[in-house]
Amino acid sequence: MAGFNRILIANRGEIACRVIRTARDMGYRTVAVYSEADADALHVRLADEAVPIGPAPVSESYLDADKLIEASRLSGADAVHPGYGFLSENADFARACANAGLTFIGPPPEAIELMGSKRLSKLAMEKAGVPCIPGYQGEDQSDDRLTAEAARIGFPLMVKASAGGGGKGMRLVDDPAALADALRAARSEALSAFGSDELILERAVQNPRHIEVQVFADDHGNVVHLGERDCSVQRRHQKVVEEAPSPFVSPELRAAMGQAAVNAARACAYRGAGTVEFLVDGDGNFYFLEMNTRLQVEHPVTELVTGLDLVEWQLRVAAGEKLPLTQDQIALTGWAMEARLYAEDPRHDFLPQTGRVLAWEVPHGPGLRVDHGLRAGQTVGPHFDPMLAKVIACGATRDEARRRLARAVEDTVLLGVKSNKAFLSGILRHPVFAAGDATTAFLSDHFADHPTLTPAPPPLRLRALAAALMHVGSARGIPGASGRVSWRNSTATPWHCRLDCDGEMHDLTLAVDSHAPHPRVTVRAGGETEVIELLEIAGDRCACLAGGVRRTIRFAFDGDVLHLDGPFGDIAFRDATRAAAGAAEDAAGSGRIVAPMDGRIVAIHAAPGDQVRKGQTLAVLEAMKMEHRLASDVDGTVAEIAVTAGDQVRIRQTLVTVAPTNA
Repeated sequence: MAGFNRILIANRGEIACRVIRTARDMGYRTVAVYSEADADALHVRLADEAVPIGPAPVSESYLDADKLIEASRLSGADAVHPGYGFLSENADFARACANAGLTFIGPPPEAIELMGSKRLSKLAMEKAGVPCIPGYQGEDQSDDRLTAEAARIGFPLMVKASAGGGGKGMRLVDDPAALADALRAARSEALSAFGSDELILERAVQNPRHIEVQVFADDHGNVVHLGERDCSVQRRHQKVVEEAPSPFVSPELRAAMGQAAVNAARACAYRGAGTVEFLVDGDGNFYFLEMNTRLQVEHPVTELVTGLDLVEWQLRVAAGEKLPLTQDQIALTGWAMEARLYAEDPRHDFLPQTGRVLAWEVPHGPGLRVDHGLRAGQTVGPHFDPMLAKVIACGATRDEARRRLARAVEDTVLLGVKSNKAFLSGILRHPVFAAGDATTAFLSDHFADHPTLTPAPPPLRLRALAAALMHVGSARGIPGASGRVSWRNSTATPWHCRLDCDGEMHDLTLAVDSHAPHPRVTVRAGGETEVIELLEIAGDRCACLAGGVRRTIRFAFDGDVLHLDGPFGDIAFRDATRAAAGAAEDAAGSGRIVAPMDGRIVAIHAAPGDQVRKGQTLAVLEAMKMEHRLASDVDGTVAEIAVTAGDQVRIRQTLVTVAPTNA
């Protein structure tokens, strides 16, 4: 039987914290690793020891297998848990751990290798009798062969990269005339992302459910499944909300899919935790999609409906023990849902966000759980995936779990960084999702015009509150408030205020009631009027009365910027009252191209003196594993380029300046 005592977690963030807690409860010592960007992160503080492994870029730290092996040696760790992402599905890393005498808490390298190839895994699944989507996964990768196979399969069809995942190298082709371009684009993207341009073709399953089955196997020939998870709510092939069990799956379908998943695990001599993913059509026909050879992001929902700790099972299996339960001892009770909280701005095409966390507070209550690796004061940088936390809720029924999760998401406080919490709340409260009818087409069919995706100025109530806190709040001892006026001033002397919110200027007129028992501010903007009464200010909480309703709102000052926890999450205001009237950027465009977040300049597509058009890409910024094209907002002439390819830049840093035509 394998034995180990000290576990190095070769990962970061919430999954590292998650593994550390279970390992500690089981009596194991834990070792964290961290890059320069994570020196003061929560997972570093939770572990017994921690080893620095290099600069912030993941290629020089978390993806450097040699540094992780060396960290194990330095700390005396005799086992490695890879978490998910990074090297968790890297067969070479699993072999390197074994060669170094370390127990790899995961499947055998051979299973990782097989299931890492969509082409080879599909061939193996067909041999094992697991239902697969009709398609082509042959070695002949010529355009002629792929074109002929596409005609045989029929349209619409999916072109997919054989390696990797996350939607990269994937194209839906409806028209045979578009196939050649789709093959070229998918090959190029796959080669760039995964180092392999090998493709497979599959018949497109229209509006399917994305259902996955959790499996576990040990070294004693035992394989079980722990029920299914419904992961149909997706954006760009990335899961957003997951639940267990699925509202679509009957007991008969659960048994059939569970057995198919067990057969898949047996076919590759699996060990440990794995997830077999299926597409399910409206008639209940299911097809193998892929197998993830690691713990999944959404594993908490399975834990909550089974009452099991999957990390504990991983550690027991890796130590050579038998699975704790047999198939007939595993039961599903109640319902659980998980929402992924991301540092992104859904109202601006889900642009990833960076910044310093000014306030972070998670909800507590019956049936709630939040897995995270955040703490107030840390910086969310551009080097990692933008997922910050997982908010999870369970209940006796699906609707109870859904209601609890919606409230928990809304009650999560994150200031300093924009997030997708309003987007998540909108999904959970949408009638189609509430009815259990969401397929993979849910967001495109039912959510495209949702208010959480539409840019709009903050409501006057929030602008009024921001102005009140900035200009009246200093009399109430609020650090950071500018104190331009005492709240005992007369209402007969209204005064002007200008607020900058995301580059948009808002002109307000304020008047303070000198006779009210609490600061009472009348705010006018255009033809609108809002009256805000500041009832109580305690720390970072403000109780106010507006529109006849008392509300408590969290706030934080970061220098001269005020952050409010509004209905769409973090809303930042800067007092621009003293700025020159012409300082505001014209709605037609300023010609100043700034970094929307911290990141690295990948490419510059212009030179000083070039004539450019509005909408033309001038620079490409890489942040949070994504590339963002930055375009000119005017027609004009490039006046200055302040950066070069390879430069690290800060949010709001000026990158390119364009002199507008006829300016």
